[in-house]
Amino acid sequence: MTWIKVKRIVRSGFFSFWRNGFVSLSSILVMVVTLFVIGSTIFSGAILQSTLEQIKDKVDVNVYLTRTANESDILALKKNLEHLAEVSVVNYVSRDEALENFKKRHQNDQFTLQALDELGTNPLGATLNIKAKDPSQYQSIANFLNNKSALPDGTTIIDKINYFQNKEAIDRLTNIINSSDRLGFILTVLLIIISVLITFNTLRLVIYMSRDEISVMRLVGASRNYIRGPFFVAGAIYGFISAMITLILFYPITLWLGRTTEDFFVGLNVFHYYTSNFGQIFLTIIMSGISIGAVSSYLAVRKYLKV
Repeated sequence: MTWIKVKRIVRSGFFSFWRNGFVSLSSILVMVVTLFVIGSTIFSGAILQSTLEQIKDKVDVNVYLTRTANESDILALKKNLEHLAEVSVVNYVSRDEALENFKKRHQNDQFTLQALDELGTNPLGATLNIKAKDPSQYQSIANFLNNKSALPDGTTIIDKINYFQNKEAIDRLTNIINSSDRLGFILTVLLIIISVLITFNTLRLVIYMSRDEISVMRLVGASRNYIRGPFFVAGAIYGFISAMITLILFYPITLWLGRTTEDFFVGLNVFHYYTSNFGQIFLTIIMSGISIGAVSSYLAVRKYLKV
């Protein structure tokens, strides 16, 4: 008996969808806009995250070591740093490599190179380049270096840590990243709520056209769930079709915008992102469409069940 009811509800839902063709088309178009907003927030979030990751990757701390530092002591310090949970990677630049890099940077500055040759010795010390897992963690790394850099004889191999010169810029970047994450989340939730409200009110119009039919069904004893069922199914159909249209629309749009985003947003091509993450985006859009359509229809019919 239950299976027969389910089949009747599903059949009625499909019939309701086709019977109200023009209104169904209007609802689908509104839901396409809704799902397009949801999809756009996915791409915007990916662009923002990629940009922030690229900025994070450019932030580092250089530890300048004294010219008299022994390589064994330097490698021991490097190993201790790599054991820190906050550290992502540590690169060691020897004195010879530092000198070679300096000459490359000033290869067009003959005055500087001539002055360097006249010295007769390498004036540069080795360097440790440290990248943290998060910019907010550089403070604790700098504190570790200040506390753990002394040798057994009381001397230190560290000449300078440039974190303290760049602290203001790093703190500002950390605040920007945290604010961007919060703002992106708030805007995403706000846009989705507005889109769902628009869809909800559109589907109420569809159900309004069937208000007399709902009243008659209630008067003859039909249960609330039996009455809601066809609208629930119709709403799910609206959502599924709208989701498929949205996914199809995203293909040419991301293809057209791909090169632009790659040039202006630190290398992220939205078309490549769309194709490489299609499974996840597909499920998100499809489930969002079906959920919004079904739940909005289920809730919108409540008013007309009060007989």
